[in-house]
Amino acid sequence: MINIGIIGGSGYTAGELIRLLVHHSKVKIDFVYSTTNAGKLISSVHQDILGDSNLVFTDTINANVNLVFLCLGHGKSKAFLSENKFNKSTKIIDLGNDFRLLNDTKFQEKTFIYGLPELNKSEIKSANCIANPGCFATAIQLALLPLAAANELQNCIHINATTGSTGAGVQPTATTHNSWRNNNMSHYKAFEHQHLAEIHRSLSEVQKDFDQEVLLIPNRGDFTRGIFATLYTKTALSFESLVKIFVEFYKNQPFVVVTTSEINLKQVVQTNKCIISIEKKGDYVLLTSIIDNLLKGASGQAIQNMNLMFGFDETEGIVLKSSGF
Repeated sequence: MINIGIIGGSGYTAGELIRLLVHHSKVKIDFVYSTTNAGKLISSVHQDILGDSNLVFTDTINANVNLVFLCLGHGKSKAFLSENKFNKSTKIIDLGNDFRLLNDTKFQEKTFIYGLPELNKSEIKSANCIANPGCFATAIQLALLPLAAANELQNCIHINATTGSTGAGVQPTATTHNSWRNNNMSHYKAFEHQHLAEIHRSLSEVQKDFDQEVLLIPNRGDFTRGIFATLYTKTALSFESLVKIFVEFYKNQPFVVVTTSEINLKQVVQTNKCIISIEKKGDYVLLTSIIDNLLKGASGQAIQNMNLMFGFDETEGIVLKSSGF
């Protein structure tokens, strides 16, 4: 049994972590840190855990926990770790973007490993600190990594990806509140989304000569959770060869499902799955990749990383099934 702490406890990712971890057989939640909600029952903010936990938010930390999850806003993890010291043996999983890129992996005496299990599983198992991937980056990389490993990303990659409103965080903004989002759709950060840097990093590590353009159009969807991404690029590979490459690449990865059928977002919502569909259209391979942005794109993947770091079964506490409705 390990003791864990959660920093930044009032947001969506922290809520998902708590919802899963209160039922994890190997974990005890020691504290959930939130300066804005200190003293309140956690279930008063994350109402889906009502009856599952009597924990209250706190504005103090226990520096001796076995693991701490950082669920702070992007760019705030470094500042928090500079101001708050944990035991040297305390492991860290950061769900923000502070440590994902190569220039940011070293901080103080810590080295952060990029926490995409399907890419870095062996490194994660021995890591003390993890940079959890971004949600778009997760869905897109999982669709492209098998081709990179086969040295088959030799042409421009076009991506159209739509995310639910929870991807923008718990604080409402002009483009996230329900009255604007309902019956509406728009794109944002076309060709310059921050997750592109993560994607380029991983693809270049796997396919050493990778220098192709990755053109991403992110969209705001009229739903709360999930990412639906379609990707296409030219390839000379046959459909049969493509399927074989993907099946072989993911044969030992419990949360990735490869199919040749059409897929839909409800198949992965409330799960830690990534489902990848493969089609061949003339000279192009069309890949569809779907995940729950709060689970496989954030908290579920963070727990997957925790399980690997502590030698637990990789799927412990996160084998969830979508209702399909």
